[in-house]
Amino acid sequence: MFIGSKSNPSTDFGERMLNAVATQSLRHLFTQSEQVEVTVRCFPSSKLLQGSIDSFKMSGRHLVIRRQFEVEEMSFETDAVAIDFGSVVSGKLRLKQPTQAVAQIVLVEDAINRAFNADLVRQRLQHLDLPPLTNLSGGEPVSFRDVQINLLPDNQVRITAKTDLPNRTDVPIQLTATLAIEKRRRILFQNPQFESEAVAEDLRGIAEILTTGFAQVLNEMVDLDRFDLDGVTLRLNRLETHGKQLLFSGYAQIDRFPGVG
Repeated sequence: MFIGSKSNPSTDFGERMLNAVATQSLRHLFTQSEQVEVTVRCFPSSKLLQGSIDSFKMSGRHLVIRRQFEVEEMSFETDAVAIDFGSVVSGKLRLKQPTQAVAQIVLVEDAINRAFNADLVRQRLQHLDLPPLTNLSGGEPVSFRDVQINLLPDNQVRITAKTDLPNRTDVPIQLTATLAIEKRRRILFQNPQFESEAVAEDLRGIAEILTTGFAQVLNEMVDLDRFDLDGVTLRLNRLETHGKQLLFSGYAQIDRFPGVG
Protein backbone atom coordinates (compact mmCIF):
# COMPACT_ATOMS: atom_id res chain seq x y z
CA MET A 1 0.00 0.00 0.00
CA PHE A 2 1.42 3.37 -1.01
CA ILE A 3 0.22 6.88 -0.24
CA GLY A 4 1.13 9.50 -2.80
CA SER A 5 0.45 10.87 -6.25
CA LYS A 6 -0.59 8.25 -8.78
CA SER A 7 -0.26 10.50 -11.80
CA ASN A 8 3.01 9.16 -13.18
CA PRO A 9 3.02 5.63 -14.62
CA SER A 10 6.77 5.26 -13.99
CA THR A 11 6.41 6.01 -10.28
CA ASP A 12 3.36 3.73 -10.08
CA PHE A 13 5.51 0.93 -11.43
CA GLY A 14 8.35 1.88 -9.08
CA GLU A 15 6.01 1.78 -6.11
CA ARG A 16 4.70 -1.66 -6.97
CA MET A 17 8.21 -2.93 -7.52
CA LEU A 18 9.45 -1.51 -4.21
CA ASN A 19 6.50 -3.04 -2.38
CA ALA A 20 7.18 -6.47 -3.86
CA VAL A 21 10.94 -6.33 -3.27
CA ALA A 22 10.59 -5.06 0.32
CA THR A 23 8.04 -7.74 1.19
CA GLN A 24 10.18 -10.50 -0.29
CA SER A 25 13.32 -9.20 1.44
CA LEU A 26 11.68 -9.04 4.86
CA ARG A 27 10.25 -12.54 4.50
CA HIS A 28 13.86 -13.72 4.48
CA LEU A 29 14.18 -12.66 8.13
CA PHE A 30 12.04 -15.64 9.10
CA THR A 31 12.25 -19.38 8.63
CA GLN A 32 8.46 -19.41 8.27
CA SER A 33 5.81 -16.71 8.11
CA GLU A 34 2.06 -16.91 7.81
CA GLN A 35 1.74 -13.25 6.87
CA VAL A 36 4.23 -10.45 6.15
CA GLU A 37 2.96 -7.11 4.90
CA VAL A 38 4.92 -4.00 4.00
CA THR A 39 3.37 -0.57 3.77
CA VAL A 40 5.53 2.12 2.15
CA ARG A 41 4.61 5.79 2.41
CA CYS A 42 5.99 8.24 -0.10
CA PHE A 43 4.47 11.64 -0.93
CA PRO A 44 4.78 12.84 -3.55
CA SER A 45 5.57 9.48 -5.05
CA SER A 46 8.03 11.05 -7.50
CA LYS A 47 10.51 11.20 -4.58
CA LEU A 48 10.81 7.46 -4.90
CA LEU A 49 12.91 7.81 -8.06
CA GLN A 50 15.49 9.73 -6.01
CA GLY A 51 15.46 6.97 -3.40
CA SER A 52 13.60 8.93 -0.75
CA ILE A 53 10.59 7.47 1.08
CA ASP A 54 8.77 8.90 4.10
CA SER A 55 8.50 5.65 6.03
CA PHE A 56 7.86 1.98 5.73
CA LYS A 57 6.12 -0.39 8.08
CA MET A 58 6.39 -4.16 8.32
CA SER A 59 3.82 -6.27 10.13
CA GLY A 60 3.96 -10.04 10.40
CA ARG A 61 2.00 -12.81 12.09
CA HIS A 62 2.91 -16.36 13.10
CA LEU A 63 6.61 -15.99 12.39
CA VAL A 64 9.41 -18.46 13.07
CA ILE A 65 12.96 -17.23 13.73
CA ARG A 66 15.96 -19.53 13.37
CA ARG A 67 13.67 -22.51 12.78
CA GLN A 68 12.54 -22.95 16.38
CA PHE A 69 11.48 -19.62 17.89
CA GLU A 70 7.88 -18.65 17.31
CA VAL A 71 6.69 -15.03 17.33
CA GLU A 72 2.96 -14.39 17.34
CA GLU A 73 3.25 -10.85 15.97
CA MET A 74 6.07 -8.50 15.03
CA SER A 75 5.94 -5.03 13.54
CA PHE A 76 8.28 -2.13 13.01
CA GLU A 77 7.89 1.30 11.42
CA THR A 78 10.65 3.66 10.32
CA ASP A 79 10.89 7.39 9.83
CA ALA A 80 12.27 8.71 6.54
CA VAL A 81 14.50 6.24 4.73
CA ALA A 82 17.01 6.72 1.92
CA ILE A 83 17.31 3.76 -0.44
CA ASP A 84 19.26 2.94 -3.57
CA PHE A 85 16.46 2.81 -6.13
CA GLY A 86 18.77 1.11 -8.60
CA SER A 87 18.98 -1.88 -6.26
CA VAL A 88 15.18 -2.19 -6.34
CA VAL A 89 15.28 -2.58 -10.12
CA SER A 90 17.68 -5.50 -9.67
CA GLY A 91 15.33 -7.15 -7.18
CA LYS A 92 17.09 -6.10 -3.98
CA LEU A 93 16.57 -3.36 -1.42
CA ARG A 94 19.70 -1.53 -0.30
CA LEU A 95 19.72 1.24 2.29
CA LYS A 96 21.96 4.24 1.72
CA GLN A 97 22.44 4.43 5.48
CA PRO A 98 21.22 2.47 8.52
CA THR A 99 17.85 3.41 9.95
CA GLN A 100 15.88 2.82 13.13
CA ALA A 101 12.30 1.70 13.51
CA VAL A 102 9.85 1.51 16.39
CA ALA A 103 9.27 -2.19 17.08
CA GLN A 104 6.49 -4.23 18.71
CA ILE A 105 6.72 -7.97 19.44
CA VAL A 106 4.12 -10.35 20.85
CA LEU A 107 4.97 -13.80 22.19
CA VAL A 108 2.46 -16.32 23.55
CA GLU A 109 2.97 -18.60 26.52
CA ASP A 110 2.77 -21.87 24.58
CA ALA A 111 5.43 -20.71 22.12
CA ILE A 112 7.73 -19.58 24.93
CA ASN A 113 7.50 -23.04 26.45
CA ARG A 114 8.22 -24.70 23.10
CA ALA A 115 11.30 -22.48 22.81
CA PHE A 116 12.76 -24.16 25.91
CA ASN A 117 13.00 -27.32 23.80
CA ALA A 118 14.94 -25.54 21.05
CA ASP A 119 18.53 -26.69 20.64
CA LEU A 120 19.97 -23.23 21.33
CA VAL A 121 18.13 -23.00 24.66
CA ARG A 122 18.34 -26.62 25.76
CA GLN A 123 22.11 -26.74 25.43
CA ARG A 124 22.40 -23.84 27.87
CA LEU A 125 20.47 -25.83 30.48
CA GLN A 126 22.66 -28.92 30.31
CA HIS A 127 25.97 -29.96 31.92
CA LEU A 128 26.18 -26.93 34.20
CA ASP A 129 29.02 -26.70 36.70
CA LEU A 130 28.03 -23.75 38.88
CA PRO A 131 29.36 -24.38 42.43
CA PRO A 132 25.93 -24.16 44.13
CA LEU A 133 24.79 -26.99 41.87
CA THR A 134 27.86 -29.21 41.87
CA ASN A 135 28.11 -28.95 45.65
CA LEU A 136 24.90 -31.01 45.74
CA SER A 137 25.81 -33.38 42.94
CA GLY A 138 29.18 -34.56 44.18
CA GLY A 139 30.98 -32.44 41.59
CA GLU A 140 28.99 -33.78 38.64
CA PRO A 141 27.49 -31.32 36.12
CA VAL A 142 23.77 -30.67 36.57
CA SER A 143 21.14 -30.40 33.81
CA PHE A 144 17.62 -28.95 33.90
CA ARG A 145 14.69 -30.18 31.81
CA ASP A 146 10.90 -30.05 31.46
CA VAL A 147 10.87 -26.26 31.84
CA GLN A 148 7.41 -24.68 31.96
CA ILE A 149 6.61 -20.97 32.27
CA ASN A 150 3.26 -19.50 33.27
CA LEU A 151 2.74 -15.81 32.58
CA LEU A 152 1.16 -13.93 35.49
CA PRO A 153 -0.11 -10.36 35.90
CA ASP A 154 2.28 -7.46 36.62
CA ASN A 155 5.20 -8.97 34.70
CA GLN A 156 5.37 -11.97 37.03
CA VAL A 157 6.11 -15.52 35.92
CA ARG A 158 5.92 -18.91 37.57
CA ILE A 159 8.54 -21.40 36.40
CA THR A 160 8.82 -25.12 37.04
CA ALA A 161 11.49 -27.56 35.92
CA LYS A 162 13.17 -30.80 36.99
CA THR A 163 16.70 -32.00 37.53
CA ASP A 164 18.45 -35.19 38.60
CA LEU A 165 21.14 -35.72 41.20
CA PRO A 166 23.27 -38.87 41.52
CA ASN A 167 21.16 -40.04 44.44
CA ARG A 168 17.80 -38.50 43.55
CA THR A 169 15.85 -38.14 40.30
CA ASP A 170 13.10 -35.68 39.38
CA VAL A 171 14.03 -33.02 41.91
CA PRO A 172 11.45 -30.23 41.36
CA ILE A 173 12.33 -26.62 40.60
CA GLN A 174 9.61 -24.17 41.62
CA LEU A 175 9.89 -20.38 41.56
CA THR A 176 8.19 -17.10 40.80
CA ALA A 177 10.06 -14.07 39.47
CA THR A 178 9.55 -10.65 37.93
CA LEU A 179 10.53 -10.10 34.30
CA ALA A 180 12.73 -7.09 33.57
CA ILE A 181 15.03 -5.77 30.84
CA GLU A 182 18.76 -5.11 31.20
CA LYS A 183 20.77 -3.04 28.71
CA ARG A 184 17.82 -3.24 26.30
CA ARG A 185 18.80 -6.71 25.17
CA ARG A 186 18.72 -9.13 28.11
CA ILE A 187 15.64 -10.53 29.85
CA LEU A 188 16.12 -10.86 33.60
CA PHE A 189 14.19 -12.95 36.11
CA GLN A 190 14.38 -10.63 39.08
CA ASN A 191 13.66 -11.39 42.75
CA PRO A 192 13.25 -15.16 42.28
CA GLN A 193 11.23 -16.75 45.07
CA PHE A 194 11.28 -20.46 45.82
CA GLU A 195 7.76 -21.91 46.13
CA SER A 196 8.27 -24.38 48.95
CA GLU A 197 4.60 -25.39 49.34
CA ALA A 198 4.70 -27.13 45.94
CA VAL A 199 7.65 -29.36 46.97
CA ALA A 200 7.67 -32.38 49.26
CA GLU A 201 8.97 -31.43 52.68
CA ASP A 202 11.96 -33.80 52.61
CA LEU A 203 13.16 -32.23 49.35
CA ARG A 204 12.70 -28.55 50.16
CA GLY A 205 16.25 -27.84 51.30
CA ILE A 206 17.85 -29.33 48.20
CA ALA A 207 15.18 -27.98 45.86
CA GLU A 208 15.59 -24.43 47.16
CA ILE A 209 19.34 -24.43 46.48
CA LEU A 210 18.81 -25.91 43.02
CA THR A 211 16.05 -23.40 42.28
CA THR A 212 18.37 -20.51 43.20
CA GLY A 213 21.02 -21.91 40.86
CA PHE A 214 18.46 -22.38 38.09
CA ALA A 215 17.39 -18.72 38.39
CA GLN A 216 21.03 -17.71 38.00
CA VAL A 217 21.27 -19.78 34.83
CA LEU A 218 18.13 -18.15 33.40
CA ASN A 219 19.50 -14.67 34.03
CA GLU A 220 22.56 -15.44 31.94
CA MET A 221 20.67 -17.07 29.09
CA VAL A 222 18.09 -14.81 27.43
CA ASP A 223 20.07 -12.35 25.33
CA LEU A 224 18.58 -10.97 22.12
CA ASP A 225 21.97 -10.98 20.41
CA ARG A 226 21.79 -14.78 20.36
CA PHE A 227 18.59 -14.59 18.30
CA ASP A 228 19.92 -12.17 15.71
CA LEU A 229 18.07 -11.40 12.51
CA ASP A 230 20.00 -10.85 9.28
CA GLY A 231 20.87 -7.15 9.19
CA VAL A 232 18.38 -6.22 11.93
CA THR A 233 19.24 -5.73 15.61
CA LEU A 234 16.36 -5.64 18.11
CA ARG A 235 16.49 -3.62 21.33
CA LEU A 236 13.80 -3.51 24.02
CA ASN A 237 12.52 -0.59 26.07
CA ARG A 238 9.72 -2.25 28.01
CA LEU A 239 7.80 -5.49 28.44
CA GLU A 240 4.38 -6.38 29.80
CA THR A 241 2.51 -9.59 30.55
CA HIS A 242 -1.06 -9.52 29.30
CA GLY A 243 -2.99 -12.72 29.88
CA LYS A 244 -1.13 -15.49 28.06
CA GLN A 245 0.85 -12.99 25.99
CA LEU A 246 4.18 -11.29 26.58
CA LEU A 247 4.37 -7.89 24.88
CA PHE A 248 7.63 -6.13 24.05
CA SER A 249 8.19 -2.64 22.69
CA GLY A 250 11.49 -1.18 21.59
CA TYR A 251 13.29 -0.45 18.35
CA ALA A 252 14.97 -2.19 15.47
CA GLN A 253 18.32 -1.00 14.13
CA ILE A 254 18.21 -1.88 10.42
CA ASP A 255 21.69 -1.90 8.93
CA ARG A 256 20.71 -3.68 5.76
CA PHE A 257 17.90 -5.71 4.35
CA PRO A 258 18.21 -9.50 4.41
CA GLY A 259 20.29 -10.92 1.61
CA VAL A 260 21.87 -7.55 0.80
CA GLY A 261 25.49 -6.96 1.72
